[in-house]
Amino acid sequence: MGLLDLITGGKGLRKPTRIRHQGKKLSEILDAHNNHFLGKVGGQRADLTGADLRLADLRHANLSGAILDGAKLEGADLRQAKLTHASLAGAQLRGADLRSTDLTEANLPGVNLSEAQASGVEFFRCDLSNADFRRANLRNANFRLANIRGAQFAGADMGVTILRETNLEGVDLSGVDLTTTLLPKGYTRPAAPASTHQQ
Repeated sequence: MGLLDLITGGKGLRKPTRIRHQGKKLSEILDAHNNHFLGKVGGQRADLTGADLRLADLRHANLSGAILDGAKLEGADLRQAKLTHASLAGAQLRGADLRSTDLTEANLPGVNLSEAQASGVEFFRCDLSNADFRRANLRNANFRLANIRGAQFAGADMGVTILRETNLEGVDLSGVDLTTTLLPKGYTRPAAPASTHQQ
């Protein structure tokens, strides 16, 4: 049984019209945020701090600059969503689908993206300190100039992932195949710890 079935009892994704946060429908919050983004009268920045958005259908949603700190987004579908400059500190995105999402300059310290589908994601200039990317699909993702200090990538798929101009100090890349990964100039992989067993 997958994460999807556990949360929905096998019912699939949740539509924004069926999700409520602080007494408002998510669809209304998204519309008001889009108006805010476009500078229209009556627009309001989306504050979804701590919202339960597990399995939410947020494909193509405009959440640029939205506040999603601590939001529960496990298994959510965020394909091609716009999350530039959004704040997702400590958000839970385990198993979420973020393919082709734009997270340019988003704030994501401590985010959980383990097992997420994040191929082709734009993480340019993001704060991803202490993020959990274990077993995530990060093919073709762009981490240029992102802060990934303390991030864990163990078991992630990082084929053709862009890590140029990214500081890899204090980053856990154990068990990651870096053959096709675009690494910073002069980067040498830390040596594996020497075996401690006695001869």
